[in-house]
Amino acid sequence: MADADRSRLDEIARDQPPFSQLLGLRIVSATPDEVIAEFEATPGLGNRNGVLHGGALMGVADNIGGTGAFLNLAPGEGTTTVESKTNFFRAVPIGDTARATSICLHKGRKTLVWQTSITRGDGTLAAIVTQTQLVLRPSED
Repeated sequence: MADADRSRLDEIARDQPPFSQLLGLRIVSATPDEVIAEFEATPGLGNRNGVLHGGALMGVADNIGGTGAFLNLAPGEGTTTVESKTNFFRAVPIGDTARATSICLHKGRKTLVWQTSITRGDGTLAAIVTQTQLVLRPSED
């Protein structure tokens, strides 16, 4: 990969939206085929059962899947989630550090499909989220 391409990917991975900061996401690595992030299960992201809220898990997956989609777009293009499905397997306890790994399953002209696996600190699977990202192209006037 050329230095300019790597620099562009690194910039996209670093330039996270404010919501990712609210979630406490730390991008560990990012390529056009895989994005890995870590985050703490803080009390502010918990539910009334004292574990990480499912919406926080879904938000993490949406954010890093969207980051992966952006890594595949041409300058001027955007993306938005048009479909998302979540399977929850285990709770993530408050205080734990979770890891999210998103891989690209499909790269089409109009859509990209990403699958994110979220594991707890002990390495067990907490959730899998599959999402479809629509490619948004500038309109031609």
